[in-house]
Amino acid sequence: MSESAFTFRCDDDFEPEKIFSCGQCFRWNASEDGSFVGVAFSRAARVSKRGDEITISGTEEDYAAVWRDYFDLGRRYDEIRERLGVDEYMREAIEDGRGIRILRQEPWEALCSFIISQCNHIPRIKGIVERFCALFGEPIAFEGGVLHAFPTAEKTASLTEEDLTPLRCGYRAKYVLSAARAVSEGRIALEELARGSQSDALCALKTIDGVGDKVAACVMLFGLGFYDAFPRDVWIKRALAERYGGDFDLSRFGGCAGIAQQYLFWHRRRENTED
Repeated sequence: MSESAFTFRCDDDFEPEKIFSCGQCFRWNASEDGSFVGVAFSRAARVSKRGDEITISGTEEDYAAVWRDYFDLGRRYDEIRERLGVDEYMREAIEDGRGIRILRQEPWEALCSFIISQCNHIPRIKGIVERFCALFGEPIAFEGGVLHAFPTAEKTASLTEEDLTPLRCGYRAKYVLSAARAVSEGRIALEELARGSQSDALCALKTIDGVGDKVAACVMLFGLGFYDAFPRDVWIKRALAERYGGDFDLSRFGGCAGIAQQYLFWHRRRENTED
């Protein structure tokens, strides 16, 4: 653990392994002691849990400036779980996924990362993202080593497909560059989209080459703070097909369909590994 750290209590509403392994982010990695090291908003941190105490490296000022909002710590997930338990299967998923919190990620990072995530699996996505950051992100000194910030849209827009060859991201490279140019040139104003309506955000994001419904929903949920966005990947589609005949009335989730989606994603994927 680094020299300074901030500790708070969060009992079973904060499980680092679930938060960082449920497919919503790609920059946090487990250490041998069970803690996780990652970078967000150009700040590095180590996060660990002992009993009901959560410790985040850095100062209380770092916590107030970045980590409180990033980990959505102003939201009562116990109350949300009660609201989302609309049937037996959802209650199973909620219990299994208890401790997941929706990260409020930097919007450009969310957009770029989920473009990279298309038709991909989590370990490979993480590898591509880490290579991207190591090559083009600003260095961050941390615990005697060096990590890297996520490259800005402006930096990314200055690159070519040839520059991105070492990432081994294939056809996604042209979509990453297209998105970076749309953001850096102001044609897509992500912060403004976060302040507008979910429908307007969806329409705007889908004007970007390579962004369809699923990627747009991920960006809205994890980068823009639309907690009713409901990304449908292969695991969610399987859960809906198997348990709900292919669809579900999202209005039953009372504006928190995105949080329900994360519980479903975690639970259905774990069911598959246990089969």
